[in-house]
Amino acid sequence: MKSFLGIDLGTTHSLAAIEDEKGTRVLVPPGADSPLVPSVVALLEDGTFLVGTAAKNLSILHPERVIHSAKRLIGRTRAEVALEAATLPYRLVEGSGGRALVRIPLKNQSFRDLSPEEISAHILQEVHRRALAALEAEGRDISDPSLRQIVLTVPAYFDEAQRQATKRAAELAQLEVIRLINEPTAAALAYGLGERKQANIVAYDLGGGTFDVSVLRVQEGIFRVLATHGDTQLGGDDFDRLILDAMLQQIENETSARPKEDPQILSQLRLAAEALKKRLSTKEEADLEIDVSGDGTLEFNLRRDQFEEMIRPLVERSMRELRSCLHDAELMPADVDEVLLVGGSTRIPLVTKSLEKEFQKPPLSGIDPDLAVAFGAARQGAVLAGQSEDVLLLDVVPLSLGIETLGGTFAKLILRNTPVPCSHTEEFSTQVDNQTGIDFNIYQGERELVKDCRKIGSFKLSGLPALPAGLPRVAVTFTVDEQGLLRVTARELRTGKTASVEVKPMGLSEEEVRRMVHESINKAGEDMSAREAIDLRNKAEGVLKGTEAAMKAGGKGLPPEQVYSLKKAISRVKKALGNNEREQNTLALHQALEELSSLTGQLADDLISSAVSTALKNEQENKNR
Repeated sequence: MKSFLGIDLGTTHSLAAIEDEKGTRVLVPPGADSPLVPSVVALLEDGTFLVGTAAKNLSILHPERVIHSAKRLIGRTRAEVALEAATLPYRLVEGSGGRALVRIPLKNQSFRDLSPEEISAHILQEVHRRALAALEAEGRDISDPSLRQIVLTVPAYFDEAQRQATKRAAELAQLEVIRLINEPTAAALAYGLGERKQANIVAYDLGGGTFDVSVLRVQEGIFRVLATHGDTQLGGDDFDRLILDAMLQQIENETSARPKEDPQILSQLRLAAEALKKRLSTKEEADLEIDVSGDGTLEFNLRRDQFEEMIRPLVERSMRELRSCLHDAELMPADVDEVLLVGGSTRIPLVTKSLEKEFQKPPLSGIDPDLAVAFGAARQGAVLAGQSEDVLLLDVVPLSLGIETLGGTFAKLILRNTPVPCSHTEEFSTQVDNQTGIDFNIYQGERELVKDCRKIGSFKLSGLPALPAGLPRVAVTFTVDEQGLLRVTARELRTGKTASVEVKPMGLSEEEVRRMVHESINKAGEDMSAREAIDLRNKAEGVLKGTEAAMKAGGKGLPPEQVYSLKKAISRVKKALGNNEREQNTLALHQALEELSSLTGQLADDLISSAVSTALKNEQENKNR
């Protein structure tokens, strides 16, 4: 049964799902205990990449090499991510066109600049690799070309540059995007709400790095998005940052340490803040003990009510977006039949309580909020593959699209919340006599002046007849396809002269894309099994190095049985690495590495407190010298 994979490329975690004769399910490879892949990429000193759990674990020791939350950077400029740059343990630099790049140090004082698209491509490759491993274990022929075709999800409020950049990341991963689908819409599909005769649905999606909310109407199997709002800079990462700020403030108030000056300490504290946040979703109180050299033991204690007061302004910010979305959809809370929870941050009790108060009914919670988006993408994949005809999906343009006109005004050709696919044409003319060319600047936004909107592209129409101002007739057409991607065409009606542009993301130049794709094609020409074996060995060596360093730094405080399990897993990986029959040994190494990775995930949690304490102690000792 042919069916396209659905992939949820998330800020914190990513995963793949599929719908076929076995139903709709997430894909978990043999030996793994979770379908979730941490959306984290690390670049080692020798240029080797680690992805997922192995990369996340490395952040304890080498935060400057570990890239998380790349989704918050994709399709954006360095100036637009200035707030994030101030708190990230890795370095952000400005590339051509102002785009944001991540700079990672390598050997001999060299470095490598990575675009958010390239980082996301590594995550997509790892998610896809795990999905194929799961399907192969089920007996599926993974050489089927359709398994490289995917339905990929994006936040509903992603603008054109962010959508195009996400699609480009998939291309770099050698995956073909059959459809981009908004995350809240995918969640509604996951719940099977297309089977309703008629219903109004609110999908509230609060993930690790982005928030969006959509109002959908289901009518006789047709999904129509009535309105969408969101904030690409609001999510669980921001909740973590508030806890982190409180921890830093207490450490500086009660000790002589200055942890803000050390990226390694900041990274460790950020992991601790995330752990505390998760505990407060199920407990009323959580604490962390930190041994600060020369100042005794510092205990950071946080009650749920204190945490809720911290995040209340952010939760209320999301509720204002929700109310605006309902207003645009011309609905009242009482008109809403179902409220869906999407994204791991919706587990926070204050979020659920706020929604229940707003709608006077509990949100649906029958599907794990971390899995709902991938489920919906898989269901859409089955529809597009012709295996299901349950629903017709009609998304909308999230922000108005148009061009700059005389005086810097913004002429909107396609309005926000217009269902896609869509197309609109308007006529324009020249502004001065004998003008033979027109520069078109394309913007996206809701303000009246282009200075308050975002420029997303430009092109020039040349060869116009030299006529008095106002006489040439130029038809400008904006077309948004079913994936929400934009093409703009201008045609002079007297001469037939035509120019057009597909809006490109700011993240990568065409030359860089060609280079990366060319490199990928060259690698693909090599023997696949040998390449996978080499990649796996590199990954295993990196995990071994990080694990042994972590155990050396804080292993003394671990229970003996945990130390025994870790040493046994390390021995298995080393034994598999020592086997020169790489092709025959790939499975054994993969299984050994999965076992070690699962154990190091627990190790990372156990070492958070001790690692923070050690780093602070070392910093204090250095200052006392």
